[in-house]
Amino acid sequence: MKCPPLAANLPITMPTHIVKPTVVQAAGNKPKQIEEFIGRVNSRTEAVSIAQMRSPAGWVEPGQTPEFDEYTVVLKGELQVETRETVHKVAAGQGIIVSAGEWVRYSTPGSDGAEYIAVCLPAFSPQTVQRER
Repeated sequence: MKCPPLAANLPITMPTHIVKPTVVQAAGNKPKQIEEFIGRVNSRTEAVSIAQMRSPAGWVEPGQTPEFDEYTVVLKGELQVETRETVHKVAAGQGIIVSAGEWVRYSTPGSDGAEYIAVCLPAFSPQTVQRER
């Protein structure tokens, strides 16, 4: 398969090497570690955010209705994803997609907590997550 030629008017940019993530404060009843590799904080990227999460056993965050799509892949443990319709238990090696505008609450009720990667389109921001108080 042959790739199409680059358009002459497109800017040419160099790759951005992300040397380390930025730790971002998390919401919830227990401390959860969020390491943002790509996003508004660490790389000043508004189109997408990619973060590695580590949440302890018994962690739960407030419900939210975000203005972004969130794609999650669980690496270890189990993540519980509650929507208005059902509760999904997403185990290591599985993923879930939550669409923008859908009410959701994430938690890790299991004894091992969870480690997972979250990708948000557009990038996560406190202003667009629409968290319940």
